[in-house]
Amino acid sequence: MAASELYSKYARVWLPDAAEVWKSAELIKDYTPGDLTLTLRLDDGTELEYKIDSQANNLPPLRNPNILVGENDLTALSYLHEPAVLHNLKVRFVDSRLIYTYCGIVLVAINPYERLPIYEPDIINAYSGQNMGDMDPHIFAVAEEAYKQMARDERNQSIIVSGESGAGKTVSAKYAMRYFATVSCSSGEANIEERVLASSPIMEALGNAKTTRNDNSSRFGKYIEIGFDKKHCIIGANMRTYLLEKSRVVFQAHEERNYHIFYQLCASSHLPEFKAFKLGCADDFHCTNQGQSPVIEGVDDSKEMCNTRRAFSLLGISESDQMAIYQILAALLHLSNVEVKEQSADRCSISPDNVHLMVFCELMGVACEEMAHWLCHRKLKTTTETYVKPVPKMSAVNGRDALAKHIYARLFSRIVDSINSALKSAVKQHSFIGVLDIYGFETFDVNSFEQFCINYANEKLQQQFNQHVFKLEQEEYMKEEIPWTLIDFYDNQPCINLIEAKLGVLDLLDEECKMPKGSDDTWAQKLYNTLLKQNAHFDKPRLSNRAFIINHFADKVEYQCEGFLEKNKDTVNEEQINVLKKSKFDLLLTLFEDDEKVPSSTNKRTSVIGRAGPAQRDNKKTVGLQFRQSLHLLMHTLNATTPHYVRCIKPNDLKASFTLDPVRAVQQLRACGILETIRISAAGFPSRWTYQEFFSRYRVLMKQKDVLPDRKQTCKSLLEKLIQDQDKYQFGKNKIFFRAGQVAYLEKLRSDKLRMACVRIQKTIRCWLARKKYLRMRESAITIQRHVRGHQARCYVKFLRRTRAAVVLQRNMRMWVTRRRYQQQRSAAIAIQCFLRAYMAKKQYYKLMFEKKSVVIQKWVRGWLVRQHYRRTLTAIILLQSCVRRMRAKKELKKLKVEARSVEHFKKLNFGMENKIMQLQHKINEQQKENKELSERLNAVEKARATEREKQSRELQNLHRSEQEVRAKVETLPSLLEQLSFLQHELENTRREKEDLEEQTKVVEELNMKNSLLNSEKDELNKLILEQAQQLTDVETNFENTKQMEKDLTEERSRYQNLLSEHLHLEERHRDLKEEINLSIVRNTSVKSGHKRTDSNYSSNSSEFSQSLGSTGGDDSSIQTEDEPQSPVDLPILLKLQRRVKDLEQEKQSLRQQLDNREEAQQEKANEVEEQRTVGRAELDLETLKRQELESENKKLKQNLNELRKSLTTENSELMPPAPGSLPYSILLDQLSSSNDELEMRKEEVLLLRSHMVRQEALKHKVKKYLSYLYIMCSCSTERNIFYACYLNSLVLVLRPTDIHTLNEDGELWLAYEGLKETNRLLECQMREQEQVHNEKYRKLLEEVNKLKKENEQQQKLLTQNLLLSEDARIDASLKHEITRLASENLVGLLDLSLCPLSVIMTEHMEQQEKQDKTIRKLKKQLKFYVKKVEDFEGNHMALSVNSSVTNAPVRAVNITRKEKEYQGMLEYRQGDEARLLKNVVIDLKPRGVAVSLIPGLPAYIIFMCLRYADRVNDDQRVSTLLNSTISSIKGVIKRRGKDFEVVSFWLANTCRLMHCLKQYSGDEVVMTRNTAKQNEHCLTNFELSEYQQVIGDLAIQIYRQFIKCMEDNLQPLIVASMLEHETIQGVLGSKPTGLRKRSTSVPEVGAVTVEVLLQRLSHFHTTMSQHGMDPDLIKQVVRQLFYIICAVTLNNLLLRKDMCSWSKGLQIRYNVWQLEEWLAERELADCGAKETLEPLVQAAQLLQIKKKTEADAQAICNMSTALTTAQIVKVLTLYTPVIEFEERVSTSFITIIKDLLKDRVESSTLMMDAKKIFSITLLFTPSSVALETIQMPASLNLGFLNRI
Repeated sequence: MAASELYSKYARVWLPDAAEVWKSAELIKDYTPGDLTLTLRLDDGTELEYKIDSQANNLPPLRNPNILVGENDLTALSYLHEPAVLHNLKVRFVDSRLIYTYCGIVLVAINPYERLPIYEPDIINAYSGQNMGDMDPHIFAVAEEAYKQMARDERNQSIIVSGESGAGKTVSAKYAMRYFATVSCSSGEANIEERVLASSPIMEALGNAKTTRNDNSSRFGKYIEIGFDKKHCIIGANMRTYLLEKSRVVFQAHEERNYHIFYQLCASSHLPEFKAFKLGCADDFHCTNQGQSPVIEGVDDSKEMCNTRRAFSLLGISESDQMAIYQILAALLHLSNVEVKEQSADRCSISPDNVHLMVFCELMGVACEEMAHWLCHRKLKTTTETYVKPVPKMSAVNGRDALAKHIYARLFSRIVDSINSALKSAVKQHSFIGVLDIYGFETFDVNSFEQFCINYANEKLQQQFNQHVFKLEQEEYMKEEIPWTLIDFYDNQPCINLIEAKLGVLDLLDEECKMPKGSDDTWAQKLYNTLLKQNAHFDKPRLSNRAFIINHFADKVEYQCEGFLEKNKDTVNEEQINVLKKSKFDLLLTLFEDDEKVPSSTNKRTSVIGRAGPAQRDNKKTVGLQFRQSLHLLMHTLNATTPHYVRCIKPNDLKASFTLDPVRAVQQLRACGILETIRISAAGFPSRWTYQEFFSRYRVLMKQKDVLPDRKQTCKSLLEKLIQDQDKYQFGKNKIFFRAGQVAYLEKLRSDKLRMACVRIQKTIRCWLARKKYLRMRESAITIQRHVRGHQARCYVKFLRRTRAAVVLQRNMRMWVTRRRYQQQRSAAIAIQCFLRAYMAKKQYYKLMFEKKSVVIQKWVRGWLVRQHYRRTLTAIILLQSCVRRMRAKKELKKLKVEARSVEHFKKLNFGMENKIMQLQHKINEQQKENKELSERLNAVEKARATEREKQSRELQNLHRSEQEVRAKVETLPSLLEQLSFLQHELENTRREKEDLEEQTKVVEELNMKNSLLNSEKDELNKLILEQAQQLTDVETNFENTKQMEKDLTEERSRYQNLLSEHLHLEERHRDLKEEINLSIVRNTSVKSGHKRTDSNYSSNSSEFSQSLGSTGGDDSSIQTEDEPQSPVDLPILLKLQRRVKDLEQEKQSLRQQLDNREEAQQEKANEVEEQRTVGRAELDLETLKRQELESENKKLKQNLNELRKSLTTENSELMPPAPGSLPYSILLDQLSSSNDELEMRKEEVLLLRSHMVRQEALKHKVKKYLSYLYIMCSCSTERNIFYACYLNSLVLVLRPTDIHTLNEDGELWLAYEGLKETNRLLECQMREQEQVHNEKYRKLLEEVNKLKKENEQQQKLLTQNLLLSEDARIDASLKHEITRLASENLVGLLDLSLCPLSVIMTEHMEQQEKQDKTIRKLKKQLKFYVKKVEDFEGNHMALSVNSSVTNAPVRAVNITRKEKEYQGMLEYRQGDEARLLKNVVIDLKPRGVAVSLIPGLPAYIIFMCLRYADRVNDDQRVSTLLNSTISSIKGVIKRRGKDFEVVSFWLANTCRLMHCLKQYSGDEVVMTRNTAKQNEHCLTNFELSEYQQVIGDLAIQIYRQFIKCMEDNLQPLIVASMLEHETIQGVLGSKPTGLRKRSTSVPEVGAVTVEVLLQRLSHFHTTMSQHGMDPDLIKQVVRQLFYIICAVTLNNLLLRKDMCSWSKGLQIRYNVWQLEEWLAERELADCGAKETLEPLVQAAQLLQIKKKTEADAQAICNMSTALTTAQIVKVLTLYTPVIEFEERVSTSFITIIKDLLKDRVESSTLMMDAKKIFSITLLFTPSSVALETIQMPASLNLGFLNRI
């Protein structure tokens, strides 16, 4: 096919790009050969010219069709090249969020950096047993393929996991091992799978570390061989490790960590067992703090330490050995902190008292001085002498680090050996699967010895990979018998020879290490001289003489020579090792046992610097040599196995989830060999189709005449027409092989053909639609014309009629309007006259009234004027009198002043003044003493009440200020008098208002009385409504209770049945082990004595039954029977414990309520004490006020006395003190006495005011109390509000000053009154604030009360739900209702206190009633039993008496007639015949013959008839033996033939029938009502076998589970093939191309599995169950379970198969489900619930077919998919794959909308349905209509030893 055909217009190509590696473009015009440019348009719309080299023909690679993008296998792509691979991986990883992709035989795994739910046990079960190409790519698919090939081909397998650090190698290897441990069962040793998995956390702790690329990077390579026996069960494992990175022990780069185990130790240093290690945090040690990143986000090192210790214990490593390992690791931590001090350039030292060195030596058990010496010295040996030389500081530090690395490496190897010994099995290994977790190709800025070894290993692995891929391609071509040519592939053997051949890099390195003065520089020169010109893969960098370049298969890598020799020699100071060998530490000694085995290594020096002896050099292997040998051994192992490849890709360096960096991805794809695989595949025939697949896909390109019966010939003829070049394809035996690009060409032809067909169909349809539209329009036009003309005629007639009618209406209307206008005018005139006359009369009336009122006003005004004139006159007269009196007083005053100036007057005044002053001084002293005594008394009180005194002092200052204000207001006394009169007037008004309010209150009381009557009526009506509502709620709650009880019953039943199945499984396992032990004993005894043991199948039946009886039972049995007694087993005890827990909870609630009551009482007492304290505090405040007043008065008196003394002692002659007895002296004494009186009055007034304030404070507390009480009481009932309001008003009136008239005209009292008013105002403000606070508290209390009411209602509902419908319960309910009603009327708070005791009493009453019912039942049964015994005894006694009388009577001859025998429905058998009976009826019975020829359930009837005989003879030994033997025999049959569907079905039906017979003939009154009279006569008389009913019911449950498992095994191979893979109409939409993974299914199928095959199998199951007489309800449960299995398996496979998520497959699934539903309807099973179990599958199919674009579509999907979880919906939308070009993929934005809409769903996060789930079984009682006396024994059963009675 020419390039011009492919590079046509609109073709899409890939262009190289620096940022994205490759970018897409589209051709604008066709390409013709010879063109030098291509005209392209990029995705962003820009156009460019792409230059082409005509000679090289470097056309850009073509892009695959969109339908091929996102395929599971990269080899399915038509164009195989780098951009196609990268784009396909990007679409799957970023858009579809799929991390696994096949590339031929390689699984490509991309690290998602996010936890995904794709590794659950359900996923493992889904992949188990599946072909590798049938399911989506997964690590489990690779593991399953390896496991299957090992079992099928009997050949060892290997899984090679590679990739760079951070790509997820360790996780992939771990999941592969988990898969093997899950799908295989252990053999020989127990828990071997757990031990194999337990090795992972140990190796991760010791060998993994955090790097800049990965938080859990493996710093070593490992190969784990998992051993299997002949049954393919795991028996053990073995581990080999490669190239541990020892340098990490002593050095870490920035943002990196040491090995995890060190940080785990530091995080667990607080544990008691680690105290002796003297550890701290990780930052304290040099070897763990260099990276400055001691914590990994999301990782708890202490928890990881617990996991590590648990893993050690699981592997059998003792606790002492573990502690020894931790001790060595702790010693290494301390060794890193040993500080080396420099003394000179070539000398250093370590302090002997270095703490860390001492701890290191203590933990290692060595001498501290000796270790410190050899850390700083070395021993040199010559041929003649030995001497010790000090080393410089740097060499000492290097020696210390070398010792730490050496110890850690030895410890690591020791732990690996311990793990291998723990995983080693004594059983011979038959085969193994190896899992290789090894480092990928690495290249860094600085590459050293480690990278060289890693890349060397990858070269070897890549060679093996290339050879294997080529081999598979060759085998495929040979198998299909097509001609093939040798494919040229890259062979990296020259590069391998460069490294490992003679005189190669490693050989020269080992040779240089043997040289005495060998160095990195000399080795580099040897490399240049030897390899530079001889090998093309070796090169030298231009600017360096200490580096070399090797051209690897992935890339060129430059290695730095520095450190190669040291790392290759891996030496350590031998004297340090000798010091360690002197230790008494056992584990440390075992680490160096290998050194002692080499005889020449005892006294030879192996230091870093020095000369090694010849023997030492010969014996010690270099690291390079060891690695080369181990690598050769590994390659030998891999070549002997079948390899499976997993290539791990790191998507980005930022660890961002589902983000792909194209540059990094391409680098890794080139490095890991993926592109080489693609190149090899592309060189041959990469696209491969079976003939059937090709025919189904490209049938549209054929004509009907070209279709031949032979599909192969049809395909050949088609390809010869379509592709002219015969080299582009080849025909094999079963497949057609295509070159690269041919499938894309065929897809283009197919899409063009479909497009042309669509155009032709559209043309025809549009023509038909247009003609049909024209005819419809023409017919419509004619019809419209006809109707329009008729409508116009009718409109004209209507117009004429309306015109005539309008004339008539106008005539009558005009007459009516004129008449109405006249009547309105007449009535208006009358109305105007009326209003005018009334106005005139009113005007005259108002005039008379105005004159009368004017006279009255004049009278009052004149009287007021006269009174005013009188008052002014009186005021003037008084003013004159006062002026005259003032003049007289002034004259008298002048006279007195003249007299006062005389000497005699002063003598009279001063007479006796000194005596009085002395008396006053004496009084002052006495008062001071009293003050001191008072102060001493009150000092303690002052100290205790310091804060309160400050408050009182502030109040006192306020009072002083108010007193000053009062004094300032004295001048405004006249205005105050006027205010007083005004206040008196207001008081009178308030009294009148009070009287009015009292009258109004009376009216309000009457209204309240009426309101109370109405409220009472309303309450009665509310009660009636509440009673009715309560009845309705009771009905609803009963209905809900029944629903909940049914749900709980099913859950408890399923839980019980699961426990029962586990118990029975363990019993079977125990029995098998016993049998094996017995057989081994028998063999041994037979070998020794030659005695053979006889077969005994029933020797241990009774013991087995006793064990099973003791371990089964339950309160809520799975068998739903009525009035069935409970068996004394574990579940009743559990229920009793639950009931006891409920009682304890109720007691706990009551105790809590009592505690709350006590706390409330204590709070009330505390409040009372606080009130008493406030009263006492008020009294103390009064005393302190008095004391302060006394002190202030004393100070004033002292000041006055001092002033008097000063005035008396002054020397001024004009102001000399008067003499005693003089007039001035007496005047001064009078003034002093008056001032003292005034002072006393002031003091009394101040004390009065302060005491009043104190009383107000005390009264305020009482008011608070009264108000709070009143508000609480008011909230209880609205009827009491009026009374409390009146009480409050009276209380406020009491607080007011009542008698204002008592105030006299004294100004001081007015001042006191003003002070009282101010205090009242302050008190009112405080009262208002307090009222606001109380209102807020009242509101909060109301809210709490409402909450309590709601809680009360809820508790009432709960109590009503729990009450039984008995008389006592009704009485309790009514009492409770009355109590709650009374409590709600009084105090809401008492509600909870009244409920708890009642609930306790009720629960106790209910428990007592249940106990009484149980005892009554037991007594009734005992009574029946004794009555029957008495009747039997009387019957026997009468029979004996009759026999005796008959024998005594004379005998005469009588004719005897034979009567027809009447059978009693029982079978007589001899003692010991149970074994024969069960052998014929159970063990040797063939269900097929019995089911066809005899009645259903015959074995159950026979056994029950024998049981009736044992009951009749009253032999309990026979009964127990028969039943125990029957149970054991049925169990044995099920165990031996449990995979035979008919056997299990037959015995399930018979076991249920036997259980129903025990129930039907038990004599239970309820059951007897459903029996016939004859059946009631056949009831058991002597034994009550309810416990055996339970045991047989448990046996039926066990058989049912085995029955379901058997049918599931039969249906499992059919479900996926019939429900998903089969297409009813082949080739409707065709199938997409597939890759190499479809090889196993490429063979044409002979008999395809269809839905009809599945329905036939289901019909066979149903017919067999019906023939065996299985209960119809049990059949419905079985069918429901089978349909659930079909749905779960189908949906799980749909979620794991991308090729099945398409529109056409959704249509096919819906059709298949419809067929299943029709099958149910035909067999009348539509109501069994099976249809509902298919709902998830139906919704998944609808999800595949529904529109998926807009938000409305998303909402519709969310509303539709109720049976699917969010994870399942998102998974189906993500996997949706178009099969034809006209479909579109689901966009990521649409999936995001779906996630947002479903984020609030509360559901399980699991992806898969639980296909192993078994619904709980309900064995309903089904009585039999078969009469026992009519049953006959068939001769085929050989039951001649049984006699019918």
